[in-house]
Amino acid sequence: MTLLQSILLGIVQGLTEFLPISSSGHLVLVPYLLNWNIPAEDAFIFNVLVQVATLVAVFAYFWKDLVSIVTEFFRGLLARRPFDHPQARLGWNILVATVPAGVIGLVLKDAVEKAFASPIATAIFLLVTASLLVAAERLSKRQRGLEALTWIDAMWVGFSQALAIFPGISRSGSTITGGMSRGLDRASAARFSFLLSIPIMLAAGLLASLDLLDAPNLAKLLPNFIPGFIASAITGYLAIHWLLGFLKRRPLLVFAGYCLVLSLLTFLVSLVR
Repeated sequence: MTLLQSILLGIVQGLTEFLPISSSGHLVLVPYLLNWNIPAEDAFIFNVLVQVATLVAVFAYFWKDLVSIVTEFFRGLLARRPFDHPQARLGWNILVATVPAGVIGLVLKDAVEKAFASPIATAIFLLVTASLLVAAERLSKRQRGLEALTWIDAMWVGFSQALAIFPGISRSGSTITGGMSRGLDRASAARFSFLLSIPIMLAAGLLASLDLLDAPNLAKLLPNFIPGFIASAITGYLAIHWLLGFLKRRPLLVFAGYCLVLSLLTFLVSLVR
């Protein structure tokens, strides 16, 4: 992977991790569409690094919220009133929503790895993302704020997140859709989606980092990959800020249209080749 490829893919990861258009799908399709022949081992190392970069971005953006959630969570436990404070309840709901994706991800690990090798499968899953976004806009009531979230709502969003183990199904898109289908307004659903990304991304990053340490050419690749890491972290932070503002005023349909166009473009390129 060249320095330019690293920076461009870092920007793509930073934007698409939080916009509801699938970061994993873009990391499969962008090299495919641009005909970049990136070795699988290099791609694995890079994907781990930029995933950690977007985790840094969400930590940086929500650090005040996270401090409040953790503080009230443990304060409630010590006082034996774990659900009294809204931030403590939010912490519990994040934990509840994390379980389905973790369990299903472990069970379907082999199938997911096969899907990551297939641009056509990724394009099909992009159509699923587009359908979810359209359904969220057409069918949801969007009348509730984040403080009204229940553990049943959280579990539902967690199962929605589990869909995103396949490349092309957007994690943010599926979880925002899940929240909206339970009556959350767009901005509240997006905020919960971003906070929910932290434990699953942290766990995935830690597991992948163990494999990363065994990579024989890690030190050789880092000089090219570090700029991609920085680009991913910066664009991820900006993407969160922009999307939260966008969803207060605009629907998700533009992202559904984008997923549809990218999917059709992938099918067309595949036929031509």
